[in-house]
Amino acid sequence: MTLRYNLLDDPLIRARLVADGQPKSFSLPALFVALANDEVRDFPALRPHQRHPWHAFLVQLAAMAMHRADREEVFDTESAWKEALLGLTPDDPDGAAWCLISPHDRPAFMQAPVPGGRVDGWTDDSPSPDSIDVLVTSKNHDLKQERIRLSKADDWIYGLVSLQTQAPFPGAGNYGIARMNGGSSSRPGLGVVLCKGFGNRWKRDVAIAVQHRQELLKLGYKERDGIELLWLIPWDGEKAFSFSQLDPFFIEICRRVRLIEIPAGIRALRTTTKGPRISKDEAKARKGNTGDLWTPVHAVEGKSLGVSASGFNYKRLAELAYGSEFKKPPAQIIGTTEIAGQIELVAQSIAGGQSTTDGYHERRIPISPTVRRLLLDRQTNRLASVAKERVYAVGQLAFLLRNSILVLLDGGKTRNNPRDIPESLSKKAAYLAAAFEELEDARFFSALNNEIESDQPETEHLNWLLSMVSSAETILKRAFAAGPQCGEQRYRAQAAALSRFHAGLRSTKTLPALAEYYRQQSTNKELAHEHP
Repeated sequence: MTLRYNLLDDPLIRARLVADGQPKSFSLPALFVALANDEVRDFPALRPHQRHPWHAFLVQLAAMAMHRADREEVFDTESAWKEALLGLTPDDPDGAAWCLISPHDRPAFMQAPVPGGRVDGWTDDSPSPDSIDVLVTSKNHDLKQERIRLSKADDWIYGLVSLQTQAPFPGAGNYGIARMNGGSSSRPGLGVVLCKGFGNRWKRDVAIAVQHRQELLKLGYKERDGIELLWLIPWDGEKAFSFSQLDPFFIEICRRVRLIEIPAGIRALRTTTKGPRISKDEAKARKGNTGDLWTPVHAVEGKSLGVSASGFNYKRLAELAYGSEFKKPPAQIIGTTEIAGQIELVAQSIAGGQSTTDGYHERRIPISPTVRRLLLDRQTNRLASVAKERVYAVGQLAFLLRNSILVLLDGGKTRNNPRDIPESLSKKAAYLAAAFEELEDARFFSALNNEIESDQPETEHLNWLLSMVSSAETILKRAFAAGPQCGEQRYRAQAAALSRFHAGLRSTKTLPALAEYYRQQSTNKELAHEHP
């Protein structure tokens, strides 16, 4: 078998340029040069759930190549990058470890050598790159598999990187990665994005990796000559490595896969393993705390963030952005040089589930100038306080709206025990009220930024509360169509729902600021009548 599809020499990676959006294909060394010059806008073949693992792979790879070469700045020529990357694979000077296809007893890109080179009995059920990618749902609902029929080499490159560096544990013989807290968790990515091309973020995170290397060594990694690319070492499906054998930026593989080429194109062969590639006991003890540059770690429990089906909703992201429950990863921390230009916080992850995944989640929130300054100065108390207060306010109004809709659906009855209300009505009320939180979720961070930036934050906050009241009342009135529709019962139900809603707004138990506002409004009206 000859070597095919060499990432170091062949322009296999399709991209679009920042300057004019035109397509251009790169080898891996050429891509690094283009990224350093911020010439790359995006990668058209890269699927959304592959964005973070691809970015992380490029950063880790560059950081390790630079470390081997005792260099702190990125290389500026293709030849220098090629030499540095070959330096990571000294036993394969012909570039076999960078080829998609090579003899099975030798390493291939993201594919460990097979002892003896025999793949008899391996499963041949992967005719397309997305068929080896991360399992999305057991019923194939979220993201249909085997859609990429006319695949190119980079489709396979992205599929391999995604599988090998972010796969969970879907079942026996298919172990997940070590960089997550348990087999049903996920490898989230949180970081600051400078709103320019793809390369600007890559160059920033490479510099962060270089700066944090010594800190990561405290986690028990090997300082020099640690294992960097786990696909270089033969794997019989049993042998596992200790974290103490690894480089801090190691690029792992978690599955035994080998690509082959037939007249119809590339296919993947797969087989199961008797254990994970990295010590199961050590990974379990670390609970995902592996020093990943983009993964938050719980400040008390020491476990990495796991993302559920709710993704990065406003509650979770407010805590991750401004709270103290999780220790922020290096890539999320704003540096002293990032004081100008537009920047965002990006959060990306596939949600973990039991033997499935619960969809892909990505969210970007703008970081306003004052927020940036407060984060830079580590003065996050104000941010955390405002965010927490706003999360509470949304929750209180959402609760009031649900209860008001429930009164509507129940026909406006007065019940001594709310538990007597049928569960079916409670579920329907929650469904009808869900639109409110969805609306507030979408504008949560832009509205928060407005308050932080305002010269009159109290006024800005009150206006936000009143705008939420307006949205909630609109949704309540829209729900009238789902309530009783006949005669007197219809009017009684609607009047009771509105009465419940307005009474809640004026109760200090809901939101004191709103209650005070409405009290003052009533007082002003009374004074106006007394003194026309």
